Amino acid sequence: MRGLEHLLGLFLAAVILAAGARRVGAPYPVFLALGGALLAVLPGAPSLTVPPELALALFVAPVLLDAAYDASPRDLRDNWAPVTSLVIFAVGFTTAAVAIVARTLVPALPWAAAITLGAVVAPPDAAAATAVLRALRPPHRILTVLEGESLLNDASALLIYRLAVGAVAAHGFSIAAVAPTFLLAVAGSVIAGPVLGWLYLRLTERVQHVPTFIVLSLISTFAVWMLAERAGLSGVLTMVCYAITLARTAPGRTPARIRIPTYAVWETVVFALNILAFIFIGLQLRPILESLDAVDRGRYIAVAGAVLLTVILVRLAWHMSFNAVVRWRHGRLGFHPPRPMLRPTVGSGLIISWAGMRGIVSLAAAMALPPMFPYRDLIVLTAFAVVLGTLVIQGLTLKPLLRALDLHDDDPVGRELTAARERALRAGLASLEGDPSPVAEGVRQELAARLANERAAGDAGDGPRSAQGQLYRGAVDAARQAVLAMRANDEIGDDAFHLIEEELDWLEMTGGGRA
Repeated sequence: MRGLEHLLGLFLAAVILAAGARRVGAPYPVFLALGGALLAVLPGAPSLTVPPELALALFVAPVLLDAAYDASPRDLRDNWAPVTSLVIFAVGFTTAAVAIVARTLVPALPWAAAITLGAVVAPPDAAAATAVLRALRPPHRILTVLEGESLLNDASALLIYRLAVGAVAAHGFSIAAVAPTFLLAVAGSVIAGPVLGWLYLRLTERVQHVPTFIVLSLISTFAVWMLAERAGLSGVLTMVCYAITLARTAPGRTPARIRIPTYAVWETVVFALNILAFIFIGLQLRPILESLDAVDRGRYIAVAGAVLLTVILVRLAWHMSFNAVVRWRHGRLGFHPPRPMLRPTVGSGLIISWAGMRGIVSLAAAMALPPMFPYRDLIVLTAFAVVLGTLVIQGLTLKPLLRALDLHDDDPVGRELTAARERALRAGLASLEGDPSPVAEGVRQELAARLANERAAGDAGDGPRSAQGQLYRGAVDAARQAVLAMRANDEIGDDAFHLIEEELDWLEMTGGGRA
């Protein structure tokens, strides 16, 4: 009971910190990181831990599913070059650079453990960056690159992490020995994810009880991760493929009365997991700091500072070099994107380079290390220092940097949303053609009023009378199918799709869509 009281008290404090962050316009992970640092030095802080074997599944699986569900495959294809550059090369160079720096400062650190440290701190988390940037309406291309990187770099970094941790356990590492297993795990994950997604949709398509559906969605998320790990596959890749499969299929099958509360619960779950991650990492740091003598404590802090500087500089150097090559190529061959988007500039390169804040994945990977892992305390301390440092240094300066650079585009998501509204309206009205009744005319007028507005109304009073309900549901369903077709044909991306989906959901709920 005492432990529960402590946990609830820490949760309440974290919620207050997050509210304070929103009030001052800062990303809430910044304040959570500062709260975690306070726990590390607070006398009398409670002793709460999470079993290492559960850390990745508990913290990474739901967060990854939430991010992958909202990802736009079309936009990722359009920006494949910068995303690939960051996902593969930036992660690889950061891992190598951190391993070399750590090994130089601590010669006794095994190479496998040094590479593990590099993989832990390599993947940035776009949640904090996009929380800052979205409010300022930056060019859509910048958000797409950052979100795509955040989604896929977890896979590349955690694959390196998994190999390095395995090398420590096996007391050695051989590329020839692990390459076939590695390739099989990647291929198997790409196949298993969609199969599990299809199976989940088939098993839940008849579930109409909202709490049951939400509980099943949570259970299935952890089950997919655990099945992948048990089968020797990549939990990250499997989860990404699983989530994308759900995102492409579920909107046409799930009614609004289930989708709206499910989305709300998932947003709450991701927020709560971020709170828990910073609480547990802060509570792990306190005994680490207490167990070190003054000399070792100073050395560990020096390593953490050097690694923090390394991750910032490597990302900046790599992406600005890539940005320069891309601009040189566009200058010679011209810029011919598949659809209108911001041309790469020095300013856009700086924003992407500076949006390298680390977050929950780095914390979870550090906590997931076995208790007897070589230099585990150093890795945990350094991981938290990198997360805290990047959130504070970059997270609090990203907004002024974007304002100073004054980057804008012609709002491609807004244009696509307008086009989707127009198509949805036409489809809804077309479903009523040939019906001259007053009831049908009332439905036409309501659809036109709702979908012609800039934003769909969230409250429609009592909704249409029961005589209109069937016609209204049929019109909204026709509108929804038209929008689904637009996404399938790449006429709109997932950002615009989820916005119009939300508007149609509220139309369905407030306009007679209740079952």
